[in-house]
Amino acid sequence: NLSRLFRLISVQSAPKMGLAPRSQRFLRWFSRFSGSFRSKLILEKHPGSMLHSKKQILIADDELNIRRVLEAQLTREGYEVQSVEDGLLALEWLKENHVDLLISDLKMPGLDGMELMRATHALDPEIPLVMITAHGTVDNAVQALKSGAFDYLQKPFDQTELLTVVAKALKTRDLSSNVAHASPSARAPHGILGKSDAVMKVFSMMERGADTPTTVLVTGESGTGKEVVARALHVTSKRAERPFIRVNCAAIPRELLESEFFGHEKDTQGGGSSSKPGRFELAEGGTLFLDEIDSIPLEVQVKLLRVLQDGEFERVGGVRTLSSNIRLVAATNADLGKMIEAGQFREDLYYRLNVVHLRLPALRERGGDIPLLVEHFLEKYNQKLGRAMTGLSAEVQHVFSAYSWPGNVRELENVLERAVLFAEGSLVETEHLPPEMMRDVGLLTSDRVEPMQSGESLEVGLKEQVRAAVNALERRLISKALEQNEQNVTHTARFLKLSRKGLQLKMKELDLRDKVKSDRPGPTESQNGETNTGSTGSMR
Repeated sequence: NLSRLFRLISVQSAPKMGLAPRSQRFLRWFSRFSGSFRSKLILEKHPGSMLHSKKQILIADDELNIRRVLEAQLTREGYEVQSVEDGLLALEWLKENHVDLLISDLKMPGLDGMELMRATHALDPEIPLVMITAHGTVDNAVQALKSGAFDYLQKPFDQTELLTVVAKALKTRDLSSNVAHASPSARAPHGILGKSDAVMKVFSMMERGADTPTTVLVTGESGTGKEVVARALHVTSKRAERPFIRVNCAAIPRELLESEFFGHEKDTQGGGSSSKPGRFELAEGGTLFLDEIDSIPLEVQVKLLRVLQDGEFERVGGVRTLSSNIRLVAATNADLGKMIEAGQFREDLYYRLNVVHLRLPALRERGGDIPLLVEHFLEKYNQKLGRAMTGLSAEVQHVFSAYSWPGNVRELENVLERAVLFAEGSLVETEHLPPEMMRDVGLLTSDRVEPMQSGESLEVGLKEQVRAAVNALERRLISKALEQNEQNVTHTARFLKLSRKGLQLKMKELDLRDKVKSDRPGPTESQNGETNTGSTGSMR
């Protein structure tokens, strides 16, 4: 909050404000301090993200003023933003760079927002898209939501509305990313790989309940594939041609959840200037998937219960009763029974949800499926990284069998992706596994720490050692990624989920820039800050 307060005072304008030189120096110091302090907090909360702290947003709009306003507001909030003037340029950027969120105008020359959305989902179905629309095209924006867009903004929109939608979209992606299961195929007809009795029992219940309007409650630990099951229930039902709308309840602020579910009328939510349908309306005739349903506050649970009982609801601020024809699938990794005892979840809602209960087994309960999953993920990352890994060493097979897998299949996929990246031979060895896995199975009792120099203070020595260890790990990771991508900086940045500029700065910091070949000529910036892409478009 202090950082945001001081950002309101531009250091460049300080002399014009009559601030004393000492105050100007303090502002410059605080600007540097707040930036480093924020990075420290990010690293402490998300230790796996040291190479990737800023979310990257791509804006596609043919109006220069809209691009500039969006870019300024989002950059001020700490996001890394690129903007292009049409859908074709956006698609080119998406092919070459990592993007966490796409914001696109609905009407653009060349490739409009709907066509861009379909092309984006073909490249990466997990990239959320927020559509920008004018008043006359709201119906088209609603159709975009039913086709897979995350949300839409109607012009003119205010900063609060923009930042709320962006935060929801990014948090939803973070919570539902890396779904570690195969796409539905002959090998995995329900999108889940496995032949164990526990998995076959789930398959049997899914087949019996897929083509019914009955509400389904899917439970299981994080990483077991609850969303995959929800999608499978939808695509194997008569509702398959209708919308599949997913909502991660934990990603939405509690005060906005009712509006998210049921929609709102004009001027009822944050000064909004137009009515907006909720997820129940968008899912009409199809399937509504509510993930982390345990996050819903009690006052909203009452209204959700009414929809399930009577099939009716009203928008927030509205008086007209709307009917609902949806199939509801809910999911949670919480113990709803204990929440009922604690008064945090309604018992009557629980029984309405729990008509068909699908409990997904943890990976440790289906250890016989691990070889099949290993084969699948090695094949996936061999293709992605251009490697030829053939399997696991005998020691690693022992570790995989003995490990408890708290992150389930998602953790298994992440471990194998890392191993394929760093392995030199054809087998995954124990040296490629995270230390916590080795400790869990009793093969590692302590971390190796280099001895401190005599006379060195503990505080200084610890800081220096941590900094050196982080730099060494970053250097190794970037060097390996560059090698895998044939020294191409652009492709390496996309692989590491960094912007090209961010990777170049990190390489300069680690003295790696002179050790790689320059890849294709990048765009050049003009005097006014617009990036020349060699075409009629502009890219920032």
